Amino acid sequence: MASTLSRPCDDDDDDDGKISMKTKRKVTSAESFFVESLESWRKHHNLPKLTLAGHSMGGYLSVAYAERYPQHVERLILLSPVGVPEQKEEDASRINSLPFHIRAMFKTFRYLFSQGVTPGSFLRSLPYSKSKGMVDGYILRRLPAISCPEEREHLGEYLYQNSMMPGSGEYCLGEILTPGAFAKIPLANRIPNIKTDNEDGLEVHMIYGERDWMDWTGAIEAQRSCYEKRMEWESSQDQIKQENKRQSATQLDQQTDSGAASSDTTTTSNIPPPRIFVHGVKDASHLLMLDNYQEFNAALIIAAGGEAKLPSNMPRPIEFVCDEVARSTSYSSRSKRDVVGEEEAYNFFRGGLKFNKGRKQMAGKDDTGLEEKKVDEQLS
Repeated sequence: MASTLSRPCDDDDDDDGKISMKTKRKVTSAESFFVESLESWRKHHNLPKLTLAGHSMGGYLSVAYAERYPQHVERLILLSPVGVPEQKEEDASRINSLPFHIRAMFKTFRYLFSQGVTPGSFLRSLPYSKSKGMVDGYILRRLPAISCPEEREHLGEYLYQNSMMPGSGEYCLGEILTPGAFAKIPLANRIPNIKTDNEDGLEVHMIYGERDWMDWTGAIEAQRSCYEKRMEWESSQDQIKQENKRQSATQLDQQTDSGAASSDTTTTSNIPPPRIFVHGVKDASHLLMLDNYQEFNAALIIAAGGEAKLPSNMPRPIEFVCDEVARSTSYSSRSKRDVVGEEEAYNFFRGGLKFNKGRKQMAGKDDTGLEEKKVDEQLS
């Protein structure tokens, strides 16, 4: 009998799919464990502003910190972050269309995840030969760019010893994510609402590998939302300026008569929404800093604002923008960098198989095998 997977949701969520207060409290509590630790570290070192760079779950938690302490964040650099897109019905349909053995693997993984079993706790339950073999096999399968046997050996030992340590932060996974690595409270809906005291708004860079299994489309959707909010903000600022001009003569007369000086009325409402930049690193997957360190380093330097210091011959990532930004004449992604639109992004990222599948089916081809491989890598 075929196994059918429905859309994963938290047991405490409402029947209509809305996030319940209980789920929100659980997520906030799990995030606070990390956010407050980072804030304590910032205070101890007396750092007024931070440029936060986080990989995978670290990217997710960087956003959570920026939400709670926006006044201390200069910019965010999210490296293949987890939890950005919203989960859609077609995500479950995609799994249901795969062969039985893949669906069975996913269903088993989902059950273990719901019971609080983490990758680390699973490895710790196995004999040494099995657990070490799984770690070494992971490196061989997922990191072909590391061809030096000695480097593979050291990396394998590092990852293995990390997994064998008593569990701690890993237990936040079940509180924050669903079994499919979707966030219970997606970042795509949270980033556009972050208000900082940065004059031009918060700058957010999101960097993905070409073969990344993290869904880059969430970054494009967040960018689209920020763009729309920014256009609304610019329109409101124009209206405010026009109103101020109409009242300027009267205000000037009043100030002259009373001798009062003008006051600073700058508030967070005068700060624009965030600006999001999406970068793609060629020949890389989720562990992009190991797959293609040169281009990853360039992406990180660009995101941190140091592009002018890059050597001219250093390989650079590709920057992608949503179609609205690509068409806009009043909103540029970044001053002098060339950018490409969504169609090129679909062609670049393996996450765009839906787009490529439609094109290849027209040519009498199919992408099912590639889709199976992507899901299989997520499970491994």
